[in-house]
Amino acid sequence: MATTLLRFDPFREAATMHNELSRLMNGLFEGNGRQTQAWVPTLDAWETADEIVYAFDLPGVSQDQISVEVDEGMLTVSAERVRTDEVKDEHYHRLERRFGTFARTVGLPKGVSDGAITASYTDGVLKVHVRKPELAKPKRIEIGSNAPKTIEGAVKQ
Repeated sequence: MATTLLRFDPFREAATMHNELSRLMNGLFEGNGRQTQAWVPTLDAWETADEIVYAFDLPGVSQDQISVEVDEGMLTVSAERVRTDEVKDEHYHRLERRFGTFARTVGLPKGVSDGAITASYTDGVLKVHVRKPELAKPKRIEIGSNAPKTIEGAVKQ
């Protein structure tokens, strides 16, 4: 019997808890505790050298029912998953799949332009690609000259 040791990473554990709380609280309840949406899809986000990718699991949702909007540095994905089976409630043995509308909002990196965002939808997964904005290059100011001179440098990463 092989034993696998996992190093405890408190940041990973905190990130997992944050994701689950975010899914629960992101629009699930209004201030008065009334439930406003029936489901919140899972979300993965990762970063490459050039972009950040957000992947939303939206099984059973057709592409024309999905809305992707960008407003003031926030990306909002909303959709509706409709129950198509006509079965009376008293005939169900389990009701675990969620249906209805949802809206999920995530922050975008500072300086991202609307033209830097693309989306694709394949096999029930919506992927939103956000191209990273260029970082401002540091500038060197010459001391003691009458005319201002600017020398551009390269950003070290």
